[in-house]
Amino acid sequence: MTLFAMGATLATNAQTISENALGLRIGGGNGYGAEVSYQRAVGGDNNRLEFDLGIRNDKNNYDSFKLTALYQWVWNIEGGFNWYVGAGGGVGSIDSKDRNRYVDETFIFLAGDIGIEYNFDIPLLISLDFRPEIGFINDNDRIDDFSPDIALGLRYQF
Repeated sequence: MTLFAMGATLATNAQTISENALGLRIGGGNGYGAEVSYQRAVGGDNNRLEFDLGIRNDKNNYDSFKLTALYQWVWNIEGGFNWYVGAGGGVGSIDSKDRNRYVDETFIFLAGDIGIEYNFDIPLLISLDFRPEIGFINDNDRIDDFSPDIALGLRYQF
């Protein structure tokens, strides 16, 4: 009987994540500012994929994009609060004119992710996360930089 009561309590405290969420991830540590963000639930254990696209365009000097893909594990804290960790990476391109020198580079990067989110009763999900990234530039696969990024996410769930 005690095991049944504990199982029922855990089942009522568990919260499933939304099948889909679309919105913005607003940060600034990596220079892309707001990124379009999409999350898709996978499996039955509160896991999901997250895809983020950041575009930066300075008409005179700089064009760049970055596509990030992460696999995330999500755990319920209490009520609408969840915390999550993730791992993944991405690809991007930089096209810039820096001090009269033209730069056209493709890069790849590895990324981690840890954050907390609140799932409202309305279809709104708000999150705060930390995403460290290690980038590799195409020429000789050299490690170019470490980029920590803190961002606020606002997503519509459906």
